[in-house]
Amino acid sequence: MNAKQVDKILLTIILILLAVGLIMISSAGVIYSETRFADSYYFFKHQLIYGVLPGLLALYAFSKLDYRFWKKVAVPLFFVSVIFLLLVFVPGIGSRIYGASRWIQLGPFSFQPSEMAKLSIIIYLAAWLESRGMQRIKDVFEGLLPFLGIMGLIGFLIIKQPDTGTLGVIVISSFAIFFISGAKIKHLASLGMVGVLMLWILIKIEPYRLDRISAFLDPGADPQGIGYQINQALLAVGSGGLFGVGLGHSRQKFNYLPEPVGDSIFAVIGEELGLIGASILVILFVALAMRGMKIAKNSPDMFGKLLASGITVWVVAQAFINISANIALVPLTGIPLPFISYGGTSLVFLMAAMGILLNISKHADMT
Repeated sequence: MNAKQVDKILLTIILILLAVGLIMISSAGVIYSETRFADSYYFFKHQLIYGVLPGLLALYAFSKLDYRFWKKVAVPLFFVSVIFLLLVFVPGIGSRIYGASRWIQLGPFSFQPSEMAKLSIIIYLAAWLESRGMQRIKDVFEGLLPFLGIMGLIGFLIIKQPDTGTLGVIVISSFAIFFISGAKIKHLASLGMVGVLMLWILIKIEPYRLDRISAFLDPGADPQGIGYQINQALLAVGSGGLFGVGLGHSRQKFNYLPEPVGDSIFAVIGEELGLIGASILVILFVALAMRGMKIAKNSPDMFGKLLASGITVWVVAQAFINISANIALVPLTGIPLPFISYGGTSLVFLMAAMGILLNISKHADMT
């Protein structure tokens, strides 16, 4: 099929989410920026320069690049991601912040390899599973066990950082690709049981994970301790009511709500824009999910289908995990809200992924 124009509906959704993100970072980060950097718009300017502008460039460039190119570079891209995930533990290269080794520091620039890993593992799995074919995927030794090996390698490196939230997003998107590729239901069920067992082990190893579950089950038990963040988030969302207190008028962002421009930004949205504003944001992510899956369904080949599905599930799953955590539907994870939360590395790789998805839409029959 000859390439057509990119999907304008998807592009519009992406640009709206990007604009909402900049507006909310400007609003939510005013006090936090002033307190930390003596500049009320530090986070806004930093996100614009290091996130939005390179992100738009990545969106444009990747939307022009034929998505089948990524099949050719899937293996080296995967190994580069593994090397970067290892480098975070190297003294002088990796940077340890708040007890976590998640960053590579190169002079004034910092880079979060786990964000690259989210995209590279999707590309690699899409290429690998497409090359295997449905019959080999259904085989234990040619499908299930190699898949477990790939996930085990990436999972080990990310959990060592530690970053349980990112690992959860990678597992969900990888599981979705494996399912769509034609894996057996009993193999998927066995993966689910392995996942539950690993989660139990991770909780037993690190007490802070149990604290997060305890805070989720009973937020009021320790409101000044382990339940502080979720209680402040619930106060923010509850204060917003139907219409919100107005853009820029959040009270919780005055150093009450931890990370107001990061993983807690949805709580500020709920407070300032109310149920209506928060619901519109949720609708935008639902629309992105529907459009992404339609592109996947109508992709001209299996690689495009798996790649589009993986990217869509990644973005939407991460969004709804973040939103659910802010309204106490799931335990806090610390992962950012896609397109909205502060973070240059996250936004650039998200926009690159959206560029790939837009390119697939050029080749898909969207009529």
